[in-house]
Amino acid sequence: MQNALVEFQNIVVLGGRSELGKAVAARLTTPFTRRVILAGRKMTDGDVEDFRSTLMSKSSTPLEVSCRDFDASEFATHQGFIDSLGEVDLVILAFGQLGDNESMYHDPKSAADLVSVNMGGMVSAGLACANMLERQGRGHLVFLSSVAGIRARKSNFIYGSTKAGMDAFAQGLGDALAPKGVAVTIVRPGFVHAAMTRGLDPAPFAASVEQVAEGVAEGLRKGRRVIWVPSILRFVFSVLRVLPISVWRRLPIK
Repeated sequence: MQNALVEFQNIVVLGGRSELGKAVAARLTTPFTRRVILAGRKMTDGDVEDFRSTLMSKSSTPLEVSCRDFDASEFATHQGFIDSLGEVDLVILAFGQLGDNESMYHDPKSAADLVSVNMGGMVSAGLACANMLERQGRGHLVFLSSVAGIRARKSNFIYGSTKAGMDAFAQGLGDALAPKGVAVTIVRPGFVHAAMTRGLDPAPFAASVEQVAEGVAEGLRKGRRVIWVPSILRFVFSVLRVLPISVWRRLPIK
């Protein structure tokens, strides 16, 4: 159930090891929340101890925090897994891999493996969630996308292409589900300071995981279907996405 304040009783994170996914779930957990599930590969109860402690410290009501094993690359298991979760109000789709563009450039199989998880997994899991929420007649899907998919840069065009595909899929899914009582929100952060990006040079307008989580919470309260974090990136990419290729290739961005 979701109340008028856009608070959720049952929250699921697909990609339960994602630092950003957990931060968003933690920010959206309120006294109204009853259950939070982190779903990821080979997760055990020990993987959620710190997260559970964080949520318990901010909750004045009984809260169940648990983990489930979920593999984004095992497409055949997705519908059964989602159906086994019971009542769900919010699903945060947060799984994905960054990969090393240079290495993947010379290893096509590894590039295809990344595409399989980042795009194929999102399609499979996204549709499984959509089917379940449609049967419920309500619910909300949040896809953690990226500005990397708006116009792929040469330094990460393989990863960027997966985010572009996922973003387009989520837009279409949102249109299909709108008449059925199910909402879809797409989050487009820029560079995020997280474990996955450690050691990389930050891009302009970089944000912390906490800033992204706050941006998601604010965007959901305002009923936005696309959330840019920070919000200035919406204007930046409205220009970058239409630049002539001759100009784009001369820009001092990798």
